[in-house]
Amino acid sequence: MRKLKVLCVGLGICAGSWLGIAVAETGMMERSQQSNMIVTQDYIIGPQDVLEISVWRNPDLSRQVSVRPDGRISLPLIGDITAVGHTTGELKDKITEKLKAYKENPTVAIVVQQVNSYYFFVQGAVGNQGKFPLLTKTTLIQAITLTGGLAPDAVRSRIVVFRMGEDGPKRLIVNYDNIILRGAENFELQPGDTIVVPSETMVLLP
Repeated sequence: MRKLKVLCVGLGICAGSWLGIAVAETGMMERSQQSNMIVTQDYIIGPQDVLEISVWRNPDLSRQVSVRPDGRISLPLIGDITAVGHTTGELKDKITEKLKAYKENPTVAIVVQQVNSYYFFVQGAVGNQGKFPLLTKTTLIQAITLTGGLAPDAVRSRIVVFRMGEDGPKRLIVNYDNIILRGAENFELQPGDTIVVPSETMVLLP
């Protein structure tokens, strides 16, 4: 009986150790994913992004703000200022310039705390349709995997990606098997991309 208790205690310790390792690995994966978020100096601010704006030695002017749907944020002294469409560096310069009317040589820093404006959309013959956050660099194949994969009746050779460009919307026709089997480009998605996977019952246009 004593041996059985010792064995049970040993198993409990092992299970606890493995659970602790699993929790630690999960935390490391989450931190790794956060570190890969596409927040670089070229990151373009979008609606609902959360920004931490710090003014050196001025805690009253420093605060965390959420970008409103109208693309603007509100700050002490300078009021509303447009954030959407600007990089963090550009917004920092705008805020610095406006603060010069109230403070000599202000030093401003901006950190993107939450990326809430980067999404892609998937419709059609996939496991799960809908809106998905684009928090890391994501290829087309990875995006389809996130939806649960292609449905059995998906037309693999006629996947369409709709993308907004400088000259208006574009339509890209993609052959899934060419990427998987023949080395065709597995391009990265851009914010706002919409992937449409037609099914065999849909009417396909040339």
